[in-house]
Amino acid sequence: MWDKSYLEKLNQYKALSEAGGGEARVEKQHSQGKLTARERLEFLFDKGTFREIGALRVSTSLDLPEKKRIFGDGVVTGYGKINGKTVYAASQDFTVSGGSLGSAHAKKICQVMDLALESMAPFVCINDGGGARIEEGVESLDGYSGIFTRNTLASGIIPQISVILGPCAGGACYSPSITDFIFMTEKTSQMFITGPGVVKAVTAETVSPEDLGGASVHSTKSGVAHFTYKDDKSCLEGVRKLLKYLPQNNKEKPSEVDTKAVDKSKEIENIIPDNFKKSYDVRDVIACFADKESFLEIQPNHAKNVVIGFLRLDGEVLGVVANQPNYLAGSLDVDASNKASRFVRFCDCFNIPILTLEDVPGYMPGTKQEHNGIIRHGAKLLFAYAEATVPKVTLILRKAYGGAYIAMNSKNLGADYVFALPIAQLAVMGAEGAVDILHRKEIAAAANPQETRQKLIAEYEDKYLNPYIAAKNGYIDEVIAPEHVRDRLTTAFDYLKDKKKARLWKKHGNIPL
Repeated sequence: MWDKSYLEKLNQYKALSEAGGGEARVEKQHSQGKLTARERLEFLFDKGTFREIGALRVSTSLDLPEKKRIFGDGVVTGYGKINGKTVYAASQDFTVSGGSLGSAHAKKICQVMDLALESMAPFVCINDGGGARIEEGVESLDGYSGIFTRNTLASGIIPQISVILGPCAGGACYSPSITDFIFMTEKTSQMFITGPGVVKAVTAETVSPEDLGGASVHSTKSGVAHFTYKDDKSCLEGVRKLLKYLPQNNKEKPSEVDTKAVDKSKEIENIIPDNFKKSYDVRDVIACFADKESFLEIQPNHAKNVVIGFLRLDGEVLGVVANQPNYLAGSLDVDASNKASRFVRFCDCFNIPILTLEDVPGYMPGTKQEHNGIIRHGAKLLFAYAEATVPKVTLILRKAYGGAYIAMNSKNLGADYVFALPIAQLAVMGAEGAVDILHRKEIAAAANPQETRQKLIAEYEDKYLNPYIAAKNGYIDEVIAPEHVRDRLTTAFDYLKDKKKARLWKKHGNIPL
């Protein structure tokens, strides 16, 4: 029989590790509406499945005072099950040195990232820290380098999710930015490279942490955040929900689940106006054919002229990219191009077929867009679609004009099937713009210019603005009635499920970043 002192010491050390920064700091964390690092992991993982790694690790930095050498070094790492599947995670503990990253802290995160990659399982990092630990100097900065490298090497191999549940400042921001999805809470999380104090010192601008890098800013203006929630629990529940749509790694496909089929395709006719000057919400179209309550929108408040997200058709996961006519008429601009192209690339990385719903009048015109690089950013979407080898199906709902028509997964960009509704129009531009260019002199010389212009517009629409010319030339595979939308999409993706497309070997392409 062992001497009791062995287990007593073990239990003592474990208790010290679990205590984190102490009762007072834990209470302060709770008073701010935040869970502790361990409470977050308990809520995130299936009950009783989380197993910790490195609970007794401490900093070995010679510059760190003894009183700051706390077991666990300010981060909880380990693995467990989420929705019954293996996931690895790290959760920063703000009660220990403000969650700052030191050498041992970083090594723990790197270790669990290595395990995630070797196990081909998703990695979730919960960020709640003040950045680099000043006392550890370059050792802290080197720790970030190791994390960033692993984020990059794991990209496209395993899903990586960042959850910002407190401050995430300075170099700490770059790890989340490399990962696939970023979650934030509305009142307690902030992300910024330089804080309000530095901003004021350098630019004389006074700004609050929330206005500089809060969830609202990053979910609307910057596009950094993909999901925002009101508090820790709802945010972590959102992570669990997202993981249901994702595969474990790039060698697998998302799991099929039993869902309730919905086929209200005939209602599409009542949703999409045949008056092209009237708008509608493309999400209403999605609801007509997606499995019941299966659509999960991503970045709903950023670049609202394009809608992206996951849905299920007969239980199978699809990624959807759709123009949104009720915002900027669904035109493509810098932000929409970036938003859509990164999502297309994610889907292609993880074997998720892509459905494109097209109703686009073109790229957004104007000096602002040109000066902000719409040429370069717009090309990202072309590159992403052309590069993708997963099944790709396009449904042209209404307008398909100009270069934007090409960018939205056109036939020669690599679409496997292109369907169109009977009201669809494929052209370089709309009838009014085309007539004004082609018949400018004729209209000016006419006795009644307005009447002549309207007549020419009608003739142009009748001759060119219909889906049948494109169908005759093979750019559309079939023109379908609204009531057949779900059936045709479901069968198309079913027949494409074993699609294999080889590419010539290359190290990687050079997307116009």
